[in-house]
Amino acid sequence: MATDSLDLSVIVVSYNTRELLEGCLRSVFSETTSVRLEVVVVDNASSDGSADMVATEFAEVALIRSDNNDGFARACNRGVAASHAPWIVLLNPDTEVHDRALERLLDFGRAHPRAGLTGGRTLRPDGTVDPGSCWGDITLWSLTCFAFGLSTALRHSEAFDPESLGRWERDSVRAVDIITGCLLAASRETWDRLGGFDERFFMYAEDADLAMRARAAGFRPAITPDATITHVLAAASGSGARSRAMVLRGKTTLLAKHWSPARARAGVALLVIGAGLRSLGARLVGRTSSPWPDVWNARATWRRGWPPVPDTPQRS
Repeated sequence: MATDSLDLSVIVVSYNTRELLEGCLRSVFSETTSVRLEVVVVDNASSDGSADMVATEFAEVALIRSDNNDGFARACNRGVAASHAPWIVLLNPDTEVHDRALERLLDFGRAHPRAGLTGGRTLRPDGTVDPGSCWGDITLWSLTCFAFGLSTALRHSEAFDPESLGRWERDSVRAVDIITGCLLAASRETWDRLGGFDERFFMYAEDADLAMRARAAGFRPAITPDATITHVLAAASGSGARSRAMVLRGKTTLLAKHWSPARARAGVALLVIGAGLRSLGARLVGRTSSPWPDVWNARATWRRGWPPVPDTPQRS
């Protein structure tokens, strides 16, 4: 297919998710039939044969093999740079597309150019709503609620867990602060105007940073419930101490970039307090399975944010 006849480029970044990636790609092709499609998979040096599976099972996919795990943001940028369609969708490998979700997301983006960034509705494997397709902004108040456990004790409270956007089921069209990178669409014009992801974010908060820059440029990111996918969650990064530490590292990088130095220091202090109190609570009640003591022990690393990603040679 000539590249100038394409409608949509789907970018998938893979890291040790072979079986999930295979299911994801099959769902993309089976549920995206009425638009001219290209799929680009960027494999971040997986050790489980993910790249070989793509090469063997999906000859129509453009495969980029990285020699190193360069992180999500850089891999997405590389995938977008290698793609050609006027519209782009970022899709996690641990997802499954339902009921023409990507076509519906493309239609929504075309109909709402002022949104700039668009997303959809994500479900957990058991069919319940996963609220993580979008979030509210990080604020000093939301970080205070995290620090003192209010966002945990009063989960989905609009007042005390504001980043969760309350109990909204993601079942209506709505402008939101942040659209998650697991399902994120933009026109190539908008992506290029924003400069793509900031590669200092190895993983986590790169989507929050992109959304903040989009809103600063006058866009109003929005989601549509018509674009629905299943999301396994944290298939590549896991859900333990390492993953939580990376989330905090992303947030500290975000604060340092977008907030004043004094405000950023206050925000990082609240993150440290939150990790410390959760670690203390886990130790007091003997919760040996809790990841928080390890997250607390690693605070000297994550509170500094992500270091710059060095340039590395790649091969396609």
